[in-house]
Amino acid sequence: MILHKMAFLAAILFFFVSSSIHVHSRETFACDTKDAATATLRFCQQSVPIPERVKDLIGRLTLAEKVSLLGNTAAAIPRLGIKGYEWWSEALHGVSNVGPGTKFAGPFPAATSFPQVITTAASFNASLWESIGRVVSNEARAMYNGGVGGLTYWSPNVNILRDPRWGRGQETPGEDPVLAGKYAASYVRGLQGNDRSRLKVAACCKHFTAYDLDNWNGVDRFHFNAKVSKQDIEDTFDVPFRMCVKEGNVASIMCSYNQVNGVPTCADPNLLKKTIRNQWGLNGYIVSDCDSVGVLYDTQHYTGTPEEAAAKSIKAGLDLDCGPFLGAHTIDAVNKNLLRESDVDNAVVNTLTVQMRLGMFDGDIATQPYGHLGSAHVCTPVHKGLALEAAHQGIVLLKNLGPSLPLSRHRHRTVAVIGPNADATVTMIGNYAGIACGYTSPVQGIAGYARTVHNKGCADVHCMDDRLFDGAADAARGSDATVLVMGLDQSIEAEFKDRNSLLLPGKQQELISRVARASKGPVILVLMSGGPIDVTFAEKDPKISAIVWAGYPGQEGGTAIADILFGAANPGGKLPMTWYPQEYLTNLPMTEMSMRAIRSKRIPGRTYRFYDGPVVYPFGHGLSYTRFTHSIADAPKVIPIAVRGRNGTVSGKSVRVTHARCNRLSLGVHVDIKNVGTRDGTHTMLVFSAPPGGEWAPRKQLVAFTRVHVAAGENKRVQVNIHVCKYLSVVDRAGIRRIPIGDHGIHIGDESHTVSLQASTLGFSPKTLTLGLEKFGEKKKMSNTPGAAAPSSSKSKATGNSQAPEKRKPLFQKELQHMMYGFGDEQNPLPETVALVEDIVVEYVTDLAQEIGTKRGRLLVDDFLYLIRKDLPKLNRCRELLAMQEELKQARKAFDVDEEKITSLD
Repeated sequence: MILHKMAFLAAILFFFVSSSIHVHSRETFACDTKDAATATLRFCQQSVPIPERVKDLIGRLTLAEKVSLLGNTAAAIPRLGIKGYEWWSEALHGVSNVGPGTKFAGPFPAATSFPQVITTAASFNASLWESIGRVVSNEARAMYNGGVGGLTYWSPNVNILRDPRWGRGQETPGEDPVLAGKYAASYVRGLQGNDRSRLKVAACCKHFTAYDLDNWNGVDRFHFNAKVSKQDIEDTFDVPFRMCVKEGNVASIMCSYNQVNGVPTCADPNLLKKTIRNQWGLNGYIVSDCDSVGVLYDTQHYTGTPEEAAAKSIKAGLDLDCGPFLGAHTIDAVNKNLLRESDVDNAVVNTLTVQMRLGMFDGDIATQPYGHLGSAHVCTPVHKGLALEAAHQGIVLLKNLGPSLPLSRHRHRTVAVIGPNADATVTMIGNYAGIACGYTSPVQGIAGYARTVHNKGCADVHCMDDRLFDGAADAARGSDATVLVMGLDQSIEAEFKDRNSLLLPGKQQELISRVARASKGPVILVLMSGGPIDVTFAEKDPKISAIVWAGYPGQEGGTAIADILFGAANPGGKLPMTWYPQEYLTNLPMTEMSMRAIRSKRIPGRTYRFYDGPVVYPFGHGLSYTRFTHSIADAPKVIPIAVRGRNGTVSGKSVRVTHARCNRLSLGVHVDIKNVGTRDGTHTMLVFSAPPGGEWAPRKQLVAFTRVHVAAGENKRVQVNIHVCKYLSVVDRAGIRRIPIGDHGIHIGDESHTVSLQASTLGFSPKTLTLGLEKFGEKKKMSNTPGAAAPSSSKSKATGNSQAPEKRKPLFQKELQHMMYGFGDEQNPLPETVALVEDIVVEYVTDLAQEIGTKRGRLLVDDFLYLIRKDLPKLNRCRELLAMQEELKQARKAFDVDEEKITSLD
């Protein structure tokens, strides 16, 4: 016993010593407290706000030093005590060694490899995605501390799986924009943490935008010009990126190789500076896909000189180049006056800010929040358990006759395990993976439940001949059950490799059918793939009892598959993409970017949102070993849409989202879910909306999803809240997001509910308006209130307007009177008052933008100035709006530049 205790204590001592060594093996990146030359510099002071620290550091750098920081392999600046840094690391579904920033070595030989993203997305479980992100970032921080990893991870890939042939579809969350956006925000939060000012690691959503072609029929991503409508950009391609920035607060966006409508994405100021930076408010940096800047010059010939390419990219909003191009040509661009040094400063500010948020300028990592993480925190049993759970939740049961599944350990004592993926290991982790902690292949997993007879049937997934077919048939003939593990791998679908067919490769179909005829027991087909496969033959074949899609299930995939097959886990996954028949591709080039069908060219629509033809399996399909029923217990039948302005409706059919009061505008739906089967199970509930008619609206769209565990015989009530402006809106041909007025169908399984959205043009909800009018009548001082006229101006009178500003009523007098005096009192306004003030302000700004250069526009400015001077100061909670006053004064002056022109316009 004493020896055992001594051995235990020795092991504990070894653990602490080894962990200490492994945690602190990285040198301090910057601001080493032991370096007297830099320790006192202002950019090293943690008590100083990060913007001031960055400004101080920028002021100390030469132009050459700044430019040396523009590439992924950022140079060291020894005179300031700053080490070099490699920005490029990957963590798509676990820490990867694809980028040069991370290496597996020494005490870090591997990292947990979760299922490929397309598989994890099939769980429709946002909390799972965030949990995976937390584990990955723990392991990433540990590897950084150990000197073998970085802190900036260019993941996740949130492009839309628009075309089923795309080789990188496996990396994405699927074909639905909302699903992809929810995945992006959840995984990013897991990676980065929830502190907006500090980062655990810095994530990156890629590849912006309309990127979903690698190499198809002679067209590659380096030469491809994606011709995309404003409508498809707004309602499909940009949605996941917007959600990644606005909801996930991601620290980086990566622009893609392709052009969009003739402009390389990494040199397009409308995409980078205007959209990502200004409209969405990215708090981070924008990075190019690797060598994209070189590609736009060398391959796409977008500019005449390399200096012009560097200048256009940086001025467009690019901050970091994955590659050497900016480092080689930016100084010359500045010297040729194509670029200002201040433009370079802007880029470096964004990257340095992210590094400071990561704590890289805070000295010794051992003293920082994640400084304790080391090799003992990688590949832990808990992490492996989460990888197994993720595979359980992502596997989808497509077919189950009888039911044949789950198999019985008592009746199915011998199982033939056949197919080129039966003993798969590396195949299970897909692409952009690292080195897994270990693998359990399907045949190994099944061996935990039954005696196995293993036969590959095909030499590999290409299955070019039938030499092994007889042995496979014999194995099936002598077993109680047969499991065929077929499908694809990275030699069929991958980066640089798009498919030309949706059918199983080579002679796989022939092998499956032959084995099915020979088998004396149930035949289960397990498919590994990232993209969809046309297995219509198997769906229709009664000899094939069940079909399971495992995607690429990660390092624990074999265990997860076996658990599903033998009932230790009840499948609950749903397909995150449509499975089309081969005929879908007949007249559909990958280069055709339209999401909507083009009837004149006989081109079908894309994804379940716009395609209404035959499918093998629809988006959201997935079976369980139990049965669930839904009933909508409570949901409103009418929702009023408060509209800010007079132009909020278009022929009474829709409300522009920017004209609607969107805050707290939500559709709450209460659903009773009952498990009417005999097994406990987790139900994945998908909620779709079908907007009112209009050929540019989708057939239906995903608006909410949730997972709920329901025991056999149990009933649970679930509430989902659907943000009306975000999820019940559609996008018109001009790329404007609108809320259709009229009946919207809400569909949950076989249940449906109709809710009518109705516009309220006054901009008030009925309840609030009633309250306001009652109090309005009680306010006697209203009759003595100044007429809210704008202050007089000699220039205003000179315009020829017959009604001087001080004598006319302001354009929004009624709204302003209700707003200022109808709610609460002047010093203590009701919350509704504050919201209405903000709405009116937004409406003024919107109308001003539309009326610039007209006499009416000038009157709007005068009204707004009066509002700011006279009424807003009375509302203590709205004082921040006073900051607009100077800006409006300048706008007012702009109208006075050309009096005659203004007068003639009205």
